[in-house]
Amino acid sequence: MSLQVIGSGVGRTGTHSLKLALEILGFGKCYHMEDLLREPGRLNYFEQAEKGESVNWDALFEGYKSAVDYPVARYYKQIIPAYPNARVVHTIRDAESWYKSAMETIFWASKPSAGRILKMLIRMPFSSAIRNRMPVLKYNGKMVDSIFGKDLHNKQEVIKRYNAINEETLNFLPKERSLVYEVKSGWEPLCNFLNVPIPSEPFPRSNTREQFRKNVAKIAAGKPVEM
Repeated sequence: MSLQVIGSGVGRTGTHSLKLALEILGFGKCYHMEDLLREPGRLNYFEQAEKGESVNWDALFEGYKSAVDYPVARYYKQIIPAYPNARVVHTIRDAESWYKSAMETIFWASKPSAGRILKMLIRMPFSSAIRNRMPVLKYNGKMVDSIFGKDLHNKQEVIKRYNAINEETLNFLPKERSLVYEVKSGWEPLCNFLNVPIPSEPFPRSNTREQFRKNVAKIAAGKPVEM
C-alpha cells in the first residue's frame, strides 16, 4: 500500500484533527506520532532519516494510506519524493495561537519537570511499555530542540523558526499536488482538493490541551496510547 496523502504541517496546527478527517474520508489508517508511541520499535526508521540515510518508507508505512504530524513532517523532503502520486496537505495556524498551544502541549511534554521524570523512573522497572517508549520520548525531546531551539520560552525566536519552517516547506512542496490548509476552514477545501464528497458529519476537533495532557500522563504511566 502506498501513501495517498502526506501532511507536512508542524505539530499543533490541527494535525490530529486532520488525521481523523482523512480517516473519515477513506484515507486511513493515518500515521501520526501516537502510532510511533504504540509501536516504538519503528523509531529506527526515523533515526535513519535523521542521519540522512536511505529509509524504507514503504516498510514503515505498511498498512497506512496517509501520514501526518511529527516525526513525519520533520522528514517531508525525504518522504514526499518517495510518493510522487500522493497529495500533500500543509496545515498552518496563526503564529501567536500556535505558540501558545505548543507551549502548553508539545513543548511542555518535551521538557518534563524533575517530578515527572522521577515518577517515570520509579515506574520503569515494572513497566515494559515505559521502557519501550523511553527512546521515543528522548528522540522527541531532541527533535523539538533541533527544530525550535533549546530555549522554548524565547517566544520571538521560536515563532521566527516556525515561520521559517513554513516558508521553507511551501517553497519545497510540489504546488500542483499541494494544499495549504487551516483546519478551522472545515471540510470543503480539503474535500475539494482530495476530490471526495463532503461528509454529513461535523469536521473532527480533537487533541485539546486537556486531552493532550491526559494522554501524556497515560503514556508516562505505561498505559495504552489513546489519542
